[in-house]
Amino acid sequence: MEYKRLGDYIREVNVRNRELRVTNLLGLSIEKKFIPSIANTIGTDMSAYKIVQPSQFAYVPVTSRNGEKITVALYDGEESAIISQAYTIFEIVDQDVLLPEYLMMWFRRPEFDRYARFHSHGSAREVFDWDELCNVQLPVPSIERQREIVSEYETLTRRIRLNEQMIAKLEETAQALYRKMFVDGIDKENLPEGWRRGTIDDLGDVVGGATPSTDNPTLWCENGISWLSPADLSKQATKFISRGAKDITELGYNSCSTKMLPKGSVLFSSRAPIGLMAITSKELCTNQGFKSIIPKEQIGLEYVYYYVLSIRDKIAEENTGSTFDEVSGQIMKAYSAIIPPTSITKEFSKLLEPVFNLQYNIEQENAKLTELRSLFLARMGQ
Repeated sequence: MEYKRLGDYIREVNVRNRELRVTNLLGLSIEKKFIPSIANTIGTDMSAYKIVQPSQFAYVPVTSRNGEKITVALYDGEESAIISQAYTIFEIVDQDVLLPEYLMMWFRRPEFDRYARFHSHGSAREVFDWDELCNVQLPVPSIERQREIVSEYETLTRRIRLNEQMIAKLEETAQALYRKMFVDGIDKENLPEGWRRGTIDDLGDVVGGATPSTDNPTLWCENGISWLSPADLSKQATKFISRGAKDITELGYNSCSTKMLPKGSVLFSSRAPIGLMAITSKELCTNQGFKSIIPKEQIGLEYVYYYVLSIRDKIAEENTGSTFDEVSGQIMKAYSAIIPPTSITKEFSKLLEPVFNLQYNIEQENAKLTELRSLFLARMGQ
């Protein structure tokens, strides 16, 4: 496909809010979306802010070689909005030749982010300026083909979004059931008969992790023993997890004190940051940034997960502020826990098992759809 110079299809827009008619203040997120601004504008001259109209774009010229994405977004609102004068606003000259949605798909490609970072320049601050943006090369097929491409992409996106909504609804249901069975009407100072106070150590075995030497490449591989760091939980942001960005070899596993966690273990990041959680969907191990819990059979995965979830903010708050924020294994084991009767925890597990299974299946489907969408974007350049 023949590539075209983007600057031949776009033009810069610089309309200021001189008459103060527009009050909807927006910003841009690293996820390439317009978002409500949380900036404190008291005493700020809002007349200098730029007006952005539907189907126009905005981007941040200042970039960083350490960043992963270039902050650029298509405004899909229905009414005018204002954004900081630090942003550059532009629009497509003729939407019968180039669709805004098609161009935004190009901006979502990792290849565009890498290109923009490579062509950024400056000393104190690196800038991907307007001239550099105009020099971007992209394929511009017929408008009919653009509409087809956008439609296919949006179909995938809608399916992913619907799945996310279903996952959120299932999670809401699970947490409501947890509150009903273990929180509402339960006096912690005067527990019902058969309930008792204990510690997290009573809920399951607390297990740490370790890291093989990063200087020895024979300890690492692409398809070996699944090994996680807290960063993997941050990036995946799913309830169930089976692997991270790196695997280790059997030699790597034997070279350090990391331990295998069975399927159905509760991961809890104990530093950088404290409180990220997930459930293992297969056997794996972690680095030292975790104090994970292998639930006792009579307690069950479901209760352990939601009980720890209910106190994770407290754990993080109490272990933040020192020279190095971290929850030790001994501290984690000693945290107070309420131990309900086995009959109740088993009933809770029975009720939540199909919910967890459905959540897991939907997450798996979304992972495949997300990968398919990424491949779809990659093929735009072919």
